[in-house]
Amino acid sequence: MPTRCAWVPPDDELYIAYHDLEWGLPLHDERALFELLCLEGAQAGLSWRTILARRDGYRAVFAGFSPDEVAAFDDDRLEAALGDTRIIRNRRKVYGTRENARAVLRLRESGGLNEFLWSFVGGRPRENAWSSLAEVPTSTPEAEAMSRALKRLGFRFVGPTICYAFMEAAGLVNDHTTDCFRYRDAGAPSGTSSPTRPTKK
Repeated sequence: MPTRCAWVPPDDELYIAYHDLEWGLPLHDERALFELLCLEGAQAGLSWRTILARRDGYRAVFAGFSPDEVAAFDDDRLEAALGDTRIIRNRRKVYGTRENARAVLRLRESGGLNEFLWSFVGGRPRENAWSSLAEVPTSTPEAEAMSRALKRLGFRFVGPTICYAFMEAAGLVNDHTTDCFRYRDAGAPSGTSSPTRPTKK
């Protein structure tokens, strides 16, 4: 059995597949980046297992995370979402998803979401070399700067810890530990969506 990052439960196939196939691969697709930011926010205060198990439900409720479609949701559509058991029914988070979509559309006028987010690492993945999970930070100056900038643009649920988890998941930083079998190839390109891993203990 390959060695994986210590946050991956050895008997959880959902986590294993997510770690092996998604987490830490550089992500550049606008829709996928938007999805990831929203799912990061949905996780706030909850177990990541709860969100990962509901990812398909979120995609169904929020139109596949199309920024254009979600930005056009009216209040009736959001109220209907609040009654849908496939997602976490938190009013601020549900309404915040629409605000995030509208912020994504505004960003298109100045380069777009992908260019904006990757600017915090100079446009290429930051290669780290942590030997254990205990060394990995939960936030960095770059994540704090990203959080401030996203909030100024109108994004919701984008605190520094959420932003750093996003950076890890989207491959802006390589935080696979050096003993993990995915460490060497984490920089391979990916166009798939990848929500964040669980909070470090």
